[in-house]
Amino acid sequence: MSTQMHTPPIVSPEEWEAARQELLVKEKAMTRARDALAAERRRMPWLAVEKDYRFIGPEGEASLLDLFDGRRQLIVYRAFFEPGVFGWPEHPCRGCSQVADQVAHPAHLNARDTTLVFVSRAPQADIARVKARMGWEHIPWLTLTDEFDADFGVDEWHGTNAFIRDGDRVFRTYFVKDRGDEQMGNTWNYLDITALGRQETWEDSPDGYPQTPTYKWINWHDNYVPDAPPDPKWVEVSDAGEAAFRNRDDRVAP
Repeated sequence: MSTQMHTPPIVSPEEWEAARQELLVKEKAMTRARDALAAERRRMPWLAVEKDYRFIGPEGEASLLDLFDGRRQLIVYRAFFEPGVFGWPEHPCRGCSQVADQVAHPAHLNARDTTLVFVSRAPQADIARVKARMGWEHIPWLTLTDEFDADFGVDEWHGTNAFIRDGDRVFRTYFVKDRGDEQMGNTWNYLDITALGRQETWEDSPDGYPQTPTYKWINWHDNYVPDAPPDPKWVEVSDAGEAAFRNRDDRVAP
């Protein structure tokens, strides 16, 4: 038995472009609202992490501070892969697996002084097996050993926590779960939930936050060199691209 779709009208190219431009005004307004929300997120208060949480990784036991891998920010996704979860032992939860499939190469986050890790209750041997099978070798994935998930809102379903460190002190800065996690995986969306944001000069951030010229830090994921100056040719190309973006934004501004 089939159902009839009530499709939109079929129009001329001119009518289609007019409809697209009308919608684009609303889309740009949403983009600006999203940027404003990210700016507010960067001003969220910080919560000190007082407990000594422990994880097991490929190299053995690790603390929450160790998960930063020397970087200033940390994003932790609690993936459900353990006995009792649908899919065990062959797979993690289907929803968590889709998130893992979406994760961009972490080198781009690392270049913004940010580390992304997944955590689950499955033993490391099972995590390594599934990572190899599913092509997730680029995602650091550790084993939970204590109440970290319950303390940070992800003892059931899934969620993403953001942290920042000041020396050896660790602070929780943000948390998103449920449908909010649908947006995760993209480098920009991950940076937008961190305390420091994308760290680009156009952002509305508190005084003293690290910022560099827009897009100039981007590189191929196998070409990042710490503290290397931007390539002059890429500066030229990205300047031209950014100018074109801004000009188009001005023309469709509400």
